[in-house]
Amino acid sequence: MTRDRLELFLASFLMLFVELVLIRWAGAYVVYLSYFANFILLGSFLGIGVGFLRAHKEPDLFRWAPVLLALFVGLVMVFPVTINRTGGDLVYFGIQEHGLPTWVMLPFIFLATAATMAAIAHGVAVRFARFDALDAYRLDILGSIAGIATFSILALTGFGPISWGAVVIGLFLFLLRRPTLLQDVAGVALLVVLAIGTLRGETVWSPYYRLLVEHAGTTTAIAANGVPHQSAQTTVGTDYEIPYERISAPPNRVLVVGAGNGNDVSVALREGAQHVDAVEIDPEIQAIGVKYHPEHPYDDPRVTRIIADGRAFLERTDRTYDLIIFALPDSLTLVTGQSAIRLESYLFTKEAFESARAHLSPGGTFVMYNFYREQWLADRLAGTLDQVFGAPPCLDITHPNDGTVGRFSIFVDSADPSAIRCKTTWDPDGREVIAPAVDDRPFLYLRSSSIPTRYLITLGLILLASALFVRLLGGPYRPMGRYLDLFFMGAAFLLLETKAIVQFALLFGTTWFVNALVFGGVLLSVLAAIEVERRARPGHRKPLFGLLYLSLVVAWLIPTDVLLGLAVIPRFFAAVALAFLPIFAANLIFANRFRETGDPTAAFGANLLGAMVGGVLEYLSLLTGFRALLLVVGVLYGVAYVLLPRSRRSVGQLKEKPIAESVGTG
Repeated sequence: MTRDRLELFLASFLMLFVELVLIRWAGAYVVYLSYFANFILLGSFLGIGVGFLRAHKEPDLFRWAPVLLALFVGLVMVFPVTINRTGGDLVYFGIQEHGLPTWVMLPFIFLATAATMAAIAHGVAVRFARFDALDAYRLDILGSIAGIATFSILALTGFGPISWGAVVIGLFLFLLRRPTLLQDVAGVALLVVLAIGTLRGETVWSPYYRLLVEHAGTTTAIAANGVPHQSAQTTVGTDYEIPYERISAPPNRVLVVGAGNGNDVSVALREGAQHVDAVEIDPEIQAIGVKYHPEHPYDDPRVTRIIADGRAFLERTDRTYDLIIFALPDSLTLVTGQSAIRLESYLFTKEAFESARAHLSPGGTFVMYNFYREQWLADRLAGTLDQVFGAPPCLDITHPNDGTVGRFSIFVDSADPSAIRCKTTWDPDGREVIAPAVDDRPFLYLRSSSIPTRYLITLGLILLASALFVRLLGGPYRPMGRYLDLFFMGAAFLLLETKAIVQFALLFGTTWFVNALVFGGVLLSVLAAIEVERRARPGHRKPLFGLLYLSLVVAWLIPTDVLLGLAVIPRFFAAVALAFLPIFAANLIFANRFRETGDPTAAFGANLLGAMVGGVLEYLSLLTGFRALLLVVGVLYGVAYVLLPRSRRSVGQLKEKPIAESVGTG
């Protein structure tokens, strides 16, 4: 590999790696990002798009990239945003405890991300422009695959921010060749800030959270991303014992979903369970319980520790239980920076409760408890249980709603009325009961099928700021006009990628490992399309669009939840076919069109800015559910087809003239 090829590969590696670091780092310190799922991703697409539009312009922004990155992580460290959520399942902007207000922090995060990624992308774009379009695109994708693989390996092996900083600094040193003193200082500052975030107190970086562990006597408190999350404590005389008072017979086999540090497991053992399957998605939280829980429940031979997504475990196991507990499974973490799915979203849908019921032995009981600040949310869950089990659940409330913690509500239900003995039964008493969340629209915390006003205002401001950002740093819009078809392809492709992510999250779990596999699969599909275009060079685009629309129709006709009835291996192959065939077909179209572009960097920049708009359109899923995004994808690719240069809708033989020759430089 020549020096130029190696530099493009490593620059692309750096660009994706830094994007993942920003998503992970900022999300650990700014709780607001739990509301705006793809906020950093939108900023990244904007910055990368602008960086590519500036490929032929001075000054060189790449030399400022280490400085901007160090300032970004430093300011996030100095002004973290934390809230007081003591055990709750909802997060409200109104109870901020520390940090800058949302109207300051969110614009800073967005613009700082865009500026940082624009500087890095400019370095990629300069190297990108040295090659033919398809060759450059291939090297870019190979570098991106290496970047996501490296980040995933570091997560798998338990390495945290210090290792991320070491990788980033090493890449900067190679690509800058002769770094200046300012760049050296920025690199050292970056490593120091990342180290502080790791070494402060007893800090553990799990695949999902920045965990801070604190001890007070026999109690160990765990804060996740600055929010009080769990406490490993003595459980005698606590609310965890109440469900067993509602059960007619002591359970032998118990499943605890959201086992956390082990409180619920400890109570189950004390109540006589002969075996407990303890399912927890976060390995580090469970490890903290193993090490510090005063009652040491995880050391008991009757306990099987399972690191998995709760819904995925229910879908793949054939075991039955006398008691299934959903034990405060809540999160502040999104599945990725690219969807509004939280770690527990698929655990509270109607289909999830039906799956839990199917895994109960005759006379078995289902229990769910958590803190709820809103009555409508508790009623929604109780109403879902009523529909699934055919009877309203028992309801115990042990804490008043003081506006900060919420009421600790315990629901107990069973398909066998004789299996439970209620002290009080849930009764909506004339209140409106919101319909259950479902797998296609698993937004439990969204009261109605709408896009919240706060989201609409924020997204509108993002689009306005982006338009100004592109004009000021990227230059005139005119050169991008000839690549409007690629702009719409970018928007559509982002939605296809989102659909793949949520589909695999439902079928195989919301774990970081599944997400990494999906991202890797998307990039491999892109690479496969590039290789087909390089070798086969299909000259007619109509068959490619036909293949794309055929795959979209098939994906529409086969809802994702249908695949849940398949065994794991055939489910995997069916999911791959449904999710990645449209992605492959879409990239055949893009690669075929991209090969002809006269200015590959401007074309690629337009495509990435389209992806940013696609990220905004993703919020339509709050209205329609995820399946309907396929219709939006179809419309966007239809617009792209109409906007294709007329002479190239069928034959991809002619290469465009460079923009400087055909439309001028101004």
